[in-house]
Amino acid sequence: MLNYIIKRLFLIIPTLLGILTVNFIIIQAAPGGPVEKAIAQIKGTEVSVTERFTSSGGEQLSKNQSQKNFNTQESKYRGSQGIDPDLIKELEKQYGFDKPPVQRFFEMLKNYLVFDFGESFYKDKTVISLILEKLPVSISLGLWTTLFVYLISIPLGIKKAVRDGSKFDMYSSSLIIIGYAIPGFLFAIFLIVIFAGGSYLDIFPLRGLVSENWEELSFFEKIIDYFWHLALPVLAMVIGGFASLTMLTKNSFLDEINKQYVLTARAKGVSEQKVLYGHVFRNAMLIVISGFPAAFINILFTSSLLIEVIFSLDGLGLLGFEAALGRDYPVVFGSLYIFTLIGLLLRLISDLTYVLIDPRIDFESRGN
Repeated sequence: MLNYIIKRLFLIIPTLLGILTVNFIIIQAAPGGPVEKAIAQIKGTEVSVTERFTSSGGEQLSKNQSQKNFNTQESKYRGSQGIDPDLIKELEKQYGFDKPPVQRFFEMLKNYLVFDFGESFYKDKTVISLILEKLPVSISLGLWTTLFVYLISIPLGIKKAVRDGSKFDMYSSSLIIIGYAIPGFLFAIFLIVIFAGGSYLDIFPLRGLVSENWEELSFFEKIIDYFWHLALPVLAMVIGGFASLTMLTKNSFLDEINKQYVLTARAKGVSEQKVLYGHVFRNAMLIVISGFPAAFINILFTSSLLIEVIFSLDGLGLLGFEAALGRDYPVVFGSLYIFTLIGLLLRLISDLTYVLIDPRIDFESRGN
């Protein structure tokens, strides 16, 4: 098993390299980079200045200034006509675009080896400090949501499989269909309207992970305050995430229950509980566990975006979204690197969990 773990750890390197390479090429081809954004802001400022001079009788000065600007040479950036080429060069140097793409890519890889992601273009902070600042929110949402989803879905899925076709199965399936059909963010809005001062009750807070007087609270008061703030966003994410896992668990157990070895065990007089949890559980849970890394990453970095916006929770999902819109490339690539690394490590942990559930699985003997 140790050799398998070492092999998987070494495979992380080319996987990270491939993902970063593909995304770097895509980013280079995408229009509207930080230099173009800065140019647009500068031209917007110049327009307002021109209008101000025009309104005060400075038409001739505005005309001369515009003529001077538009006599400059053409640039490779969209909308750069009328901007001094020296200013464009300064912008390129400021954002690191004064070097060839290949050189920038290899410098980025060199820095990423020591987790040096540089500084954000617009937030005046290092990328790693931004990620660490937002991480508690995303970890809280992802960890508790995943935990509750699995705690609800697995027992419910097992019970539905055992009582397949019963009234309990039909009624619970109706609730699952409703939960699957309602997006988490819509349910979040519903919770706010009912419980967070929208139109009825004002029980739960609407913003932040903790209260403003967090430092003044005792240890137990801090725990209560923390879960008090998390109650509604986690509930909204659980409602949107438990349905598919419940049905996956049910179908996986049904598939195993109908196999020959289960019929044989029952014919030998083995109790139903021992058949279910001593034989079926190990095999049926493999497919459920295999989806854990993807589920956790999805909840941690993507599904929580709208929830973070609705409940004013400043986490990694919102950080990555704003960075992509604002072309804050250091934050985009730094977040991508961290997300990918966590996902690959979780995939390795998932494989190791296979062995804990079913010791018959031996990855080394398969040459993986």
